[in-house]
Amino acid sequence: MAAMTVPSLVDKFAAGLDRLPAGAIAVAFSGGMDSSVLLHALAQVAAARERGLRAIHVDHGLHADSARWAEHCRAFSAGLGIALETVAIGVERNAGTGLEDAARRARQAAFAAHLKPREILALAHHRDDQAETILLKLLRGAGPEGLGGMRVLRQAGNGYWWRPLLELPRTALAEYARVHALNWIDDPSNADTHLRRNFLRAEILPRLAQRWPDAQAALAHSATWARNAADLIESQGIAALENLRGPEPGTLRWRGWLALPAALRDPVLRRWLRSLRLDEPAHFHVAQIERQLHEAAADRLPCVRWNGTEVRRYRDLLYAMRPAPPVPKQWHACWNGAPLALPAGGTVALQSDLPREFAGLALSVRYRQGGERLKPAGKPHSRELRLLLQEAGMPPWRRARVPLIYAGDELIAAGDLFLSATARDLFTKLGAHIMWKASEG
Repeated sequence: MAAMTVPSLVDKFAAGLDRLPAGAIAVAFSGGMDSSVLLHALAQVAAARERGLRAIHVDHGLHADSARWAEHCRAFSAGLGIALETVAIGVERNAGTGLEDAARRARQAAFAAHLKPREILALAHHRDDQAETILLKLLRGAGPEGLGGMRVLRQAGNGYWWRPLLELPRTALAEYARVHALNWIDDPSNADTHLRRNFLRAEILPRLAQRWPDAQAALAHSATWARNAADLIESQGIAALENLRGPEPGTLRWRGWLALPAALRDPVLRRWLRSLRLDEPAHFHVAQIERQLHEAAADRLPCVRWNGTEVRRYRDLLYAMRPAPPVPKQWHACWNGAPLALPAGGTVALQSDLPREFAGLALSVRYRQGGERLKPAGKPHSRELRLLLQEAGMPPWRRARVPLIYAGDELIAAGDLFLSATARDLFTKLGAHIMWKASEG
């Protein structure tokens, strides 16, 4: 390949900048060859400097020479007249996902925390990195979204991540670095083939290239097809999710979800869970949800759990939530109407339109023990509380969390759902009403 000269990269970046959203540019600068080429070339682009070009170096603190590496990055940036921000982070060594993944997550969090609003983070990933990413995703059983690899531009928080070198092979960057006599850091961890990406880079991709010289280009081409398919699935998934949402944010109409084409079910479920800030499932969890929805009888309450998330079915809806704390059945508290935090989650309080205190009000709050009965105001007969809650459509796992309000030994209210005549008359006299805020789920 011809030498990658300053003018050729300057022209490439200048054209790419015209297609970017407005915003300053920060280069993720490790000090390695790839990011050194990226920073050096961008520094030659007048439009990048006019936007506000700077560099961010993340010091992981994982190597004895990390302080020296940070100093190298500072000197390299200063030589280009570029401001550098160094961010020291800690990496969780026992996160359970491996040091490689933990370092990546910590680094991404650091970038997110230190980017300015609308700032564009330029990353030095190239075509070889893309090939490695696609193989890693393939080995994890990823679908079109994962097999689409890294995007050239994607929104991240209040800004963007930009990969302007993604179409170039690493050999082009190496030639640029040689022609312009760049100095860079060689991180010895890059030679550790115990790390998955390094193993692919050192052991697998070279052997693929011996048999298929255009393997990396072919993988990148396949990623483009997968990315186009993923974008189509995403757009259809957004529309499908809006049609399937239940009456509460944490609910989904499960029959409609099961009726979706197979290509949409998984992404729709994940988008729904992300919107609730819940953990995404492994692929076998999704398969388990589908199987239970197909097989569980109508009177069953299937539930699938993973990490800090659970998905339950009740009647026509799926419910997604975080596992709730256990209900302390023997708990009770004296209550004068002031806001009361409930041990199983949520609060209960008396609300009034009048600026008054409920001094002398002597009520108590408990949880269900079983067998409670309540006569709703205006109804001729008392009813078992269990049946009242069931008829109201309350999912079974929520029923034990309803705060029961007593006047002496008389059950006068179940949260703000059912009031007896005694409660109605008392609260009307006080100009107040019960406000029960249930915990999520």
